[in-house]
Amino acid sequence: MDKSQYFYRTVLFTRKQSQTLLLDANDLKTTTELEPWLGTAISLADGMHTVQQFVDYMASQYVGTPPEDLEKTIDSVFERLIEKEAIKLSPMPVGLPDYLALPAEEQDLQEAKKQMLKDGYIKQ
Repeated sequence: MDKSQYFYRTVLFTRKQSQTLLLDANDLKTTTELEPWLGTAISLADGMHTVQQFVDYMASQYVGTPPEDLEKTIDSVFERLIEKEAIKLSPMPVGLPDYLALPAEEQDLQEAKKQMLKDGYIKQ
């Protein structure tokens, strides 16, 4: 994986306690819980940071030396999120619209849904 790429989310997300959840933009009451690694990646997928910056950040969370397989684990996390189209990669920074930039609890979800329809992120 090219770690110089910027990563950004393409989904709505919310936080409940320490858990990150995805929201179904077509049915805003439907959520999907994410495993901690996936949730961290989604939470930080603001389009302004590279995959390498994410690796460095995660490595800095360990006291002492990070695990040897850290990069392999992160590659797996990104591959799964890309496969599910929850994140995308870009060679350049990507500015996110408010409905993707902010957690759901910080926005008017009905307005976000209207904007997502207008922008083509979801279909009616």
